[in-house]
Amino acid sequence: MGKIFERLYNGIIKENPTFVLVLGMCPTLAVTSSLMNGAGMGLSTMAVLVMSNMVISLLRKIIPNGVRVPAYIVIVASFVTILQFLLQAYLPSLNSALGIYIPLIVVNCIILGRAESYASKNSVILSVFDGIGMGLGFTIALSLLGGFREILGAGTILGMKIPYWDGIGIFVMAPGAFFVLAFLIAIQNQIRISKGKKPRKLHCEEGCAGCAGCASFDKCEKPEKEDK
Repeated sequence: MGKIFERLYNGIIKENPTFVLVLGMCPTLAVTSSLMNGAGMGLSTMAVLVMSNMVISLLRKIIPNGVRVPAYIVIVASFVTILQFLLQAYLPSLNSALGIYIPLIVVNCIILGRAESYASKNSVILSVFDGIGMGLGFTIALSLLGGFREILGAGTILGMKIPYWDGIGIFVMAPGAFFVLAFLIAIQNQIRISKGKKPRKLHCEEGCAGCAGCASFDKCEKPEKEDK
């Protein structure tokens, strides 16, 4: 049970994919113009992440090492296709709002990163809870970002009008996403500083597949090896 709670805490707080690892910025900045859109994108990504982690962990000893990344992409793409069909059938308005960003879940670096660094090396149960933790962290982050942008930019929350507030239009535009994200990350760092902790630094995980294309590669701090 301890490892399960560690996986959940890791994804939601310690290595939150948005506020700490700063991954998946394309959907984070593009679709979070409202709370509903942010929550919908986060939950969609979490569903794919959990299912792909489970299948990749099940097949980790079968998939040849030389074709593991193409195999991961095929697995993820299969679940994304199923998800898109379900959204088209039961939540057409959300599917229309998220648009092209649903198919782009296939190449979301959070999903491929967890597949390579965790699911391919650990048991099914732990991989599933790793997906849940990372997915919840991503959903919470996108919901917060979407909620703040909707309140500040449109003067509404979940479509309901806020009295005496008409909003500031820039916050539902592209620049507003950067402003609000920076503000939320600054709040997180300030909370850590107030508790006597330093702002989080990124650490390379053994087997990480994302460094070459990671925007924070120059800031990445590799764990120091123990002196023998």
